[in-house]
Amino acid sequence: MDHFLYRDGQLMAEDVPVAQIAAQVGTPFYVYSSATLLRHFALFDDALSGIDHLVCFAMKSNSNQAVLKLLGDAGAGMDVVSGGEYMRAKAAGVSGDKIVFSGVGKTADEMRLALEGGVRQFNVESEPEMEVLSAVATSMGVEAPITVRVNPDVDAKTHEKISTGKKGDKFGIPIERASEVYARAAALPGLKVVGIDVHIGSQLTQLEPFELAYNKVRELTKQLRAEGHEIIRLDLGGGLGIPYAQASNEAPPLPTDYGAMVKRVFDGLDVEIEIEPGRLISGNAGLMVSKVIYVKDGGDREFLIIDGAMNDLIRPAMYGAYHDIIPVIEPAAGTEQTPYDIVGPVCESGDTFTKGRHMALLKADDLIAFRSAGAYGAVMSSEYNSRPLIPEVLVQGDQFAVIRPRPTFDEMINRDTIPEWL
Repeated sequence: MDHFLYRDGQLMAEDVPVAQIAAQVGTPFYVYSSATLLRHFALFDDALSGIDHLVCFAMKSNSNQAVLKLLGDAGAGMDVVSGGEYMRAKAAGVSGDKIVFSGVGKTADEMRLALEGGVRQFNVESEPEMEVLSAVATSMGVEAPITVRVNPDVDAKTHEKISTGKKGDKFGIPIERASEVYARAAALPGLKVVGIDVHIGSQLTQLEPFELAYNKVRELTKQLRAEGHEIIRLDLGGGLGIPYAQASNEAPPLPTDYGAMVKRVFDGLDVEIEIEPGRLISGNAGLMVSKVIYVKDGGDREFLIIDGAMNDLIRPAMYGAYHDIIPVIEPAAGTEQTPYDIVGPVCESGDTFTKGRHMALLKADDLIAFRSAGAYGAVMSSEYNSRPLIPEVLVQGDQFAVIRPRPTFDEMINRDTIPEWL
């Protein structure tokens, strides 16, 4: 569910007409719904009610400060994968004891940054990382709380580029090596083992892979406790998918079903549960709004050339991802539709959002909206072709604010420096 609905023929972002935002902000832009973000966070939080838990928002899906503050104030923790994300979480007012530091390539400087500012735990991904963290923590005279990320060799049945829990993926240590790796962790100074971490992929549309992986983690918990390790916390990662099309046959499980499965699998284990949803909280909470520049006759097809491009929303070019695309002005019932190839202005054939998409007839200056663009949209954008990053807007009820402005050409260009000797 989201809060982007037609009302009196106008697409609304909560109680604000999207066309009104476009008139004031200019296109293209991202717009996020506060109500949708909070509702989706609450769905996960409620799904785990009755057990000790923390829902940590996966910031890699959307790291805008306003979004982080909104969720942090509602009680969310944060899952970060870089020093920059850690600093964003802190700047948004999230306390260190609610920040989980994940990622396969943490540097010593990032470790030091988190230890100085406070961190709930490091999800350690390898033995070399463990040894560096031990050295950093020991040099600072502190103890670093850790989980070890295990790779359970479970097929998440998702896109190969977002699968993270199969043998051969770069993430975690093979689960069959867990005993020796945990023994090494216990022997290193400056480390305190607190739990186990697992994450098998993103955009999962079935519960079966989760349950298979979680059952392996349950057995590992018992084994490690028998070997003398204190396992008080299980970080189960994120990955629950969303439907990218309004009329999709793909219906991912609900957070309530996911929560019931988690409770069933870990019943009686006496552990705190952490989960790290990103896409399901922020995905359907955002639109990318763009304007038609030209409708071009391509002979055997019509091109809808818009002012949004692959540098603004790269998912279709990078993953072949589908986004539902709708006009901002609602077409009348029975309106004729025509197939369009919807493309951007970037000088790449890959700058194609979709081919042969049937839509109501459109013309120059008409507005369209890409649904489900709140996750992995703005965070993956770039200034390719020297196109300024597009604004982000947050709506709450009948008010809206720009939460990341569009830089001017001068601001973009002046970040470069030319050496005196040139």
